[in-house]
Amino acid sequence: MMILGFDKIKELEIKDYRKATLQPLVNYIQSKVKDKQEIRLNFICTHNSRRSHLSQVWAQTMAHYFNIKNVFCYSGGTEATALFSMVAKTLENTGFKIDVISNGNNPIYSIKYSNNEHPVVCFSKKYDDNFNPTSEFAAIMTCSQADEGCPFITGAEKRIPITYEDPKVFDNTAQQAEKYQERSLQIASEMFYVFSQAK
Repeated sequence: MMILGFDKIKELEIKDYRKATLQPLVNYIQSKVKDKQEIRLNFICTHNSRRSHLSQVWAQTMAHYFNIKNVFCYSGGTEATALFSMVAKTLENTGFKIDVISNGNNPIYSIKYSNNEHPVVCFSKKYDDNFNPTSEFAAIMTCSQADEGCPFITGAEKRIPITYEDPKVFDNTAQQAEKYQERSLQIASEMFYVFSQAK
């Protein structure tokens, strides 16, 4: 595991109301582990640029940390934009190894959380992009706009709202780096909790 500050992630307190919000995801993962089925999680946000990518990367990282096999994490939006550069920088500062595979308006990133595991491939796309699964997955709605704007996600076995405040509101401010790190840590600690519950 290459991640810095892991002790801080483990020690962050998760309030009871958030644990209740996370419980449907715990149940979904648990049922798949019990039945020895693959676990596909598609984290969905409006622009697939910030929260959905942080959730995708941290969920894949925690599945590996807790040695839960056959977990495949994806992300998508109601529209495609680009992975916001501050997200990549925040993850890099946390110890993830990041390479840009392709530049352009919508860069493709390779994000490694472990020396020997396949990297998470991150780029902005719609939730129903060919890159993502078409069935047998859980759709996790990471922003309230996407949750309200997508009443139906085709192919999803389960739809689970786990929404986060958008760090975008701090873009171009003195607090930007701090607030992105804060949101990343929150998501990391909650994904740590989720995967720690799966037996």
